Amino acid sequence: MKFKIAALAAGLALSFGAHDAEAQTRTRFTWWYGLSGQLGEVMESYCKNFNASQNEFEIVCTNQNSYDRALQNTIAAFRAGEHPTMVQVYDVGTTDLMLSGQYLPARQLMSENGYSVQWDNYISSVGNYYATSKGEMLSFPFNSSTAVMYWNAGAYRAVGQEKPPETWEEVEKAARALKAQGHACPIAIDFDSWQHWEQFNAIHNLPMATQQNGFGGLNAELQIAPLFRRHANNLIAWQKEGLIQIRTPQGGRGLADSFAQGECAMMMASIANHVAIGRTAKADLQWSVGMLPLYAGHNRTNSMVGGASLWVLKGRPAAEYKGAAAFLAFIAKPEQEQFMVSNTGYIPVTRTGFESIKASGFYDQPQNRGREVAMTSLLVTEPTENSRGLRLGNFTQIRALYANEMAAAFSGQKTMDQALNDLQAESNRLLRRFEQTYRGRQLP
Repeated sequence: MKFKIAALAAGLALSFGAHDAEAQTRTRFTWWYGLSGQLGEVMESYCKNFNASQNEFEIVCTNQNSYDRALQNTIAAFRAGEHPTMVQVYDVGTTDLMLSGQYLPARQLMSENGYSVQWDNYISSVGNYYATSKGEMLSFPFNSSTAVMYWNAGAYRAVGQEKPPETWEEVEKAARALKAQGHACPIAIDFDSWQHWEQFNAIHNLPMATQQNGFGGLNAELQIAPLFRRHANNLIAWQKEGLIQIRTPQGGRGLADSFAQGECAMMMASIANHVAIGRTAKADLQWSVGMLPLYAGHNRTNSMVGGASLWVLKGRPAAEYKGAAAFLAFIAKPEQEQFMVSNTGYIPVTRTGFESIKASGFYDQPQNRGREVAMTSLLVTEPTENSRGLRLGNFTQIRALYANEMAAAFSGQKTMDQALNDLQAESNRLLRRFEQTYRGRQLP
């Protein structure tokens, strides 16, 4: 017995020793990501799957728990010379990374490490958000989404609306009919700038700012489009009429939860909410997805992408860049895009990935119906100067400012026109402060 135990121990030692030796032969590189909860688990799965797929590299992944923290911690780590090889940065952090200059451009990284990439395979409305003014992508689109309209088909069918409303005029008519039937919340909104302001301008082909939405220079000035001003005043009027309710997490049940439980019949939100709504919707809820509504007389332009991209940072050993390039090639495979789409509410970022997922019958499965609407919205046109994205500094603060001004208007502290005027004035002060910070620098 002693012999057997000794032999087993020796065998285990050899086994673990072999494993340690293999680990030591792998080149390690690091990735910091900003998603938490179930989405954070998906990010960790990518890391495990990559490490299991080959023996040359080992990716070490660290959850920073939020996009903002991931960016701020990376900046602090850079100053200490302890930054990761790669970091996940949300869409509005793109300008900061570009101006930092502390990254390896996507094309350079892949070319120097022997990878041939079809850059035009990236869906243009996705890739353009992370590209220079000349269209060269600097980072790698990863978890991406766009905004859509969620509607309670059962409730709206009761007032003769058989398909998702295409115009705000149709939305208003149907909401008023629902209200007349005693529905307490025909439309739910929150104060999210991305889905209610940025996407509104994009699909109507309206500028958010001068200088091609900031792509043309740091001296861009924020604008309030007259159509958006009209729309924002309409929302106030509809709220007073009882067609709209404000739903924020701070005020109780949040936007998506209110819709999933059948309390509110319509909302505008990210397609990334699709999976969560499917899992939490009450049993008899008949719901569907449509593109964001337009005002009558306007032609639809593509919606803008949201989410995050992956940036590879300067100042790491060359061997780590080989690993980062291998990982980025790994996640670009159609089967890995299918993994993302199947386990989250995000969308494919390449045309090849989209076609492969569509051919697999993914969008025909009952739990996934409606998710293709996001792709239709992104692909409806080629991006214009107004719909390809934003290059505005301090935009995280501008988004927060929008939420505060909307809250003031909807609570009656200001008129909507006063709130929008204050939003424009304070946003431009933030833009000028950003311009001063990067005086003498130019966007690529």
